[in-house]
Amino acid sequence: MPSKIIKTTTAAAAVLALVLLASQPATAADNTADGQAFTFGVIGDIPYGEAEIAKFPARIQDINADSALRFVTHVGDIKNGSSICSDEYFENIRTQFDTFEHPLVFTPGDNEWVDCHRTNNGAYNPLERLDKLRDVFFDESGKTLGATMPVKTQADLGLPENVRFAQNRVAFSVLNIQGSNNSLQPWTGLGETTATPEQLAEVEHRTDAVLAQIRDTFADAERRDDRAVVLMTQADMFDPSLLAAATANPDTMSGFREIVQAIIDETNSFDAPVYLINGDSHVFAENQPLAEGSPWLDIYGHPAADDLQRITVDGSANATNYVRFTVAGNSADGADVLAWEKVHFGQ
Repeated sequence: MPSKIIKTTTAAAAVLALVLLASQPATAADNTADGQAFTFGVIGDIPYGEAEIAKFPARIQDINADSALRFVTHVGDIKNGSSICSDEYFENIRTQFDTFEHPLVFTPGDNEWVDCHRTNNGAYNPLERLDKLRDVFFDESGKTLGATMPVKTQADLGLPENVRFAQNRVAFSVLNIQGSNNSLQPWTGLGETTATPEQLAEVEHRTDAVLAQIRDTFADAERRDDRAVVLMTQADMFDPSLLAAATANPDTMSGFREIVQAIIDETNSFDAPVYLINGDSHVFAENQPLAEGSPWLDIYGHPAADDLQRITVDGSANATNYVRFTVAGNSADGADVLAWEKVHFGQ
C-alpha cells in the first residue's frame, strides 16, 4: 500500500531557524541551498519491539519513496526500554540505516545507552554502550548515514553525534540531550543509588558541548541572516507526563536547566522563530512550551521565549508515520517559512 498523507497540522506559527554547531570548522562546510523550497522528514522512538523491528525495513522504504526529501533525521531511541542493548542489535539497526536513500542524521536516545544499566537491558555500563554507539553509527565523522551529506561535528570533543548544517537560510542543530533527566538518574541496574563520578563527568562534558553548539548555532545563523533555527533532540524537556512531578520538585528536571536557559537566551536574541523537534514522549504535539504563562517557566526559570515552537514526533506504538516538514523558498519569511504534516506508513 503506498504511503498516505494524513492531514494533521500545517504550521505557519513561527519561523524555522535551524543552526547546527560544530567545534571543528574545518570538518565540513555549511550546506547552502539554491533558494528553492525543500522538505525533510523526522522519525523517532522507532522501532519498538519485535513486531515493529520486522516492519522497520518497510518503514524505511516508505520514506525512501518520498523522493523529494532532502534529508531525514532520527531523533533517537532505536529500541524500547526493556530490551537488550546488544552489539548485534546495534549492528542490525546500522544495516537498516544504510538502506536509507536520503542522508540520515541520527542522534542516540536514552534507550540505547542511558538506560542500558537496567537488568532487562543487559546490565551494561551506559558509558561503554555510548562508546559502542559511536563506533557503530558515527564511524565516519562529518558524514551522514544513508546518502552522504557533509555536516559539521563535535568529533574533536568526542561527540561526533552532535552535528549542524544549513539549508536555504535555515540552520539545523542536532544535539545529544537525553531522557532520564539528561542521564542524571542513578544506574540502579548496577546497584547504584546516586549518580557515579564517571556518570557526572560525562553529563558535565556533554552538556558543556551542547551549550557551546547551541550558542555557535545561533551565532552563525545571525551571521548568515538565517530565517529560522531548528534544534533537534531525543529528550522531551517539556514532557507533559512529567509536569506534575517537576512542579512538585523542579530538581527532577535539573539536567535540562542550563540547556533550556541557553535556548531561552538565544531564542530571545534571535530575530526569527526557533523550532525544537524532539521525540521521547511518543505522542505528537505542537506547542510553545516557554510562552508567557507556561507552567514550565516556574520549573526552568524566566523570561518567556514566545518564539520557540516545539514539535514532538510520534513514537513507540504511535510510530505509524513520519513527519514531513516543508521549508518554503528563500523569498518566504516569518510565519510562512515552515509547515509540517504527518505522512502515514503504508502498513
